Amino acid sequence: MGFIRILKFAFQDIFRNFSLSFMTVLILILMLLSINTLIVVRIITQKSIDTVKDQIDVSVYFNAKAVEEEISEIRSYISSFPEVTSETFLTKEQVLENFKKLYADNEEIMLSLTELGENPLGPTLIVKTRDPRDYKKIISALDVPEYRGIIEAKTFDDTEIAIEKITNVTNQLEKFTYFLTALFAIISFVIIFNTIRVAIYTQRIEIGIKKLVGATNWYVKGPYIIEALVFSMLSIVLSFLIILFAVSFLDNYLNVIFSAQDLLTKYYYSNIMELVSFQFLVVFLLTALSSSFAMSKYLRK
Repeated sequence: MGFIRILKFAFQDIFRNFSLSFMTVLILILMLLSINTLIVVRIITQKSIDTVKDQIDVSVYFNAKAVEEEISEIRSYISSFPEVTSETFLTKEQVLENFKKLYADNEEIMLSLTELGENPLGPTLIVKTRDPRDYKKIISALDVPEYRGIIEAKTFDDTEIAIEKITNVTNQLEKFTYFLTALFAIISFVIIFNTIRVAIYTQRIEIGIKKLVGATNWYVKGPYIIEALVFSMLSIVLSFLIILFAVSFLDNYLNVIFSAQDLLTKYYYSNIMELVSFQFLVVFLLTALSSSFAMSKYLRK
């Protein structure tokens, strides 16, 4: 019977102070939307960085007179590095064909090739690593005297600048994301604490009467804990309905930018239980602690 009465008092209080209840749920929804906005930004940022990283590689241009045994030795050496994820080898003929396609509209270059009468281009090796920062290690390993007569050039200078920019942007975005998350949590706690304190202040006389007639702290706190549970469930359900609609809308535009289809929708549906559970726990603890702190002075009376 005691628990039923606590439930009754909780729902009576929710509807009796409907405007405050509405504001509490609204603030929780805004907090959850803010946090999920950060998650979405992080997913898009990470995908953008991964896309740029996939486009970065190091091309090793071999001398046109390099023999097959020398090239095979260098290819085996590069493949032995654990950082290397793939290497694509283009023969002299393939390099020439690509060159012709690239400059097909340039009559002077095409005429020069015809006058040469032979292929002036050497083979090319395109190397990709797990992390762009690993390219420097590969280039340094190839920069030895015995390979200088075989390797004509290495495209790394522009790549190194791009890698440094990507690394700096990634680090700065991560720091900014952590800062915003902490800021939203603090602001939410302060707002919810004051909102619940106002709600409890309006019932201070009723709480005092309950204490005078011998009500236990649990009996007084119980309705507010139930309210915190109800507010948490409502805010989670409503915010995730908004979020799932928003990410499906955003995916229509992201599908054009990225090759991955339904990037955000797939992420949320594949991690829905973890996201809902964690955010519900955070919101419930936030509301429950806010209620406890706001009510503490009345329970001591």
